[in-house]
Amino acid sequence: MSIDRILVQCDCDRQPSVFDSIVAIDSGVNHVLRYCAVTPDSVVPLVHGAMFTRGGSALASTALFIGGSDVKLAESVFERVKATFFRNVRVSVLFDPSGCNTTASAAMVAMSRHIKPLGERALVLGGTGPVGQRVARLLAIRGASVDLVSRQKSRAEMVCNSILTEIGTGNIRPVEMSFEGIAGQEFLQSVREARMIVSAGAAGVVLLNESIRKQAHNAVVMVDLNAVPPSGIEGISPLNKASSLDSAYAYGAMGVGGIKMRIHRASIERLFQSNDAVLDAEEILCIGEELEAAQNP
Repeated sequence: MSIDRILVQCDCDRQPSVFDSIVAIDSGVNHVLRYCAVTPDSVVPLVHGAMFTRGGSALASTALFIGGSDVKLAESVFERVKATFFRNVRVSVLFDPSGCNTTASAAMVAMSRHIKPLGERALVLGGTGPVGQRVARLLAIRGASVDLVSRQKSRAEMVCNSILTEIGTGNIRPVEMSFEGIAGQEFLQSVREARMIVSAGAAGVVLLNESIRKQAHNAVVMVDLNAVPPSGIEGISPLNKASSLDSAYAYGAMGVGGIKMRIHRASIERLFQSNDAVLDAEEILCIGEELEAAQNP
């Protein structure tokens, strides 16, 4: 007798994400158990319920999804989930609040279509946000020299140090975008040297205007992950997909959206292949790279 696939959706928001629930169902999940306002304390009995109701190989048919718009809170929930498991009494878990990991991985896959390997200079705008941090981390892991840009140098420094602590080694440095409203020379030099530029800032905020963008003479690919006008990189439309912009290939939010959805669905499917998968940014990127390799051998 086949066992139904059950996904326990642990969302930190007051209402669980409808988007995440629909993607789960479209990925072959039979039942989605949706929980809202989840905290590090309240998630423990949910994890116990997933761990102790099935045994043996049947454990692989139950999995957890950690989501929500408060990524810092979701990270705390994720850590508590992992700490609740013991020995082989566990279920697989996917961490993707606000789509931060699947979106960052999609940006990486898009850039890899034009630069292989990714070990060149990269500029990450909005690098202190949840998606920007993950893009910067993944780029550093893949060998890129990363300039992480923020309006506050101290904030960029803190994030860079955190990333280096997590990954152990890498080439990543903080860059301040401007001083008293004027683009700084360090930032302008970073723009001119960058081979890859990713904008991952807040919705509707221009981070790279046209005049500065045109100084990015070395850029091969630019990715703007902001779907709300105005664009984070002026001149990129959300619909752009490997479109020509200056001397670079340009991707907008919807242009990488198809990649993101494939990665999201494949990550859900991966949960049910075992009972011990822990899918965070790096694991999700590997899934995206596998999909890309299969599609473009």
